[in-house]
Amino acid sequence: MGKSNILSRYAYGRFNPDYEVTIGTEFMAKNIVINDRNVRIQIWDTAGQEAFRSITRSYYKSSTCAFIVYDITEKKTFYDVSSWLQDCRDMCYKNILIYLIGNKSDLEDKRQVTQEEGQQFADENNLVFFETSALNGNNIEEIFYQSATELVNKLESGELKDDMNNTGIKVVNYNKDADGKKNKKGCC
Repeated sequence: MGKSNILSRYAYGRFNPDYEVTIGTEFMAKNIVINDRNVRIQIWDTAGQEAFRSITRSYYKSSTCAFIVYDITEKKTFYDVSSWLQDCRDMCYKNILIYLIGNKSDLEDKRQVTQEEGQQFADENNLVFFETSALNGNNIEEIFYQSATELVNKLESGELKDDMNNTGIKVVNYNKDADGKKNKKGCC
């Protein structure tokens, strides 16, 4: 499906053509700037294989955002989306932001799942929908930036708890001094 390569493309700007199955989970953190604030996001790449499902479910509880990824060139991976969505709804933070991501958009000639099918499923289930390509980077930056921006906005509006220590996002407040320089204020 390409979850690990989506993460690798975002975090390191790389695509690894030598596919290695994720065993359990892998972790990555990255700092980005949103709304003039430095935001540190934590991203967990969980194994997609059924054998690891009980292990990966333990990471759901404090998640505020989930990316459910399917391979547009393999219809079976799209059929599995409903099961992953149900896991998210059953085990994650109640107001979790969920993205449905059809990966491998660079392989249009091998497509088995239409963009319309993905969009329809997303619309019916109140999900944000994107198609991406970890190979060429199409929409990779956008999905991470958009999701982080929405989470920061929810945090600022009070929709998310102030204490986000266990939910994968930390926001650093900056105030500008008289010279226009940023002064760190607040946590982290």
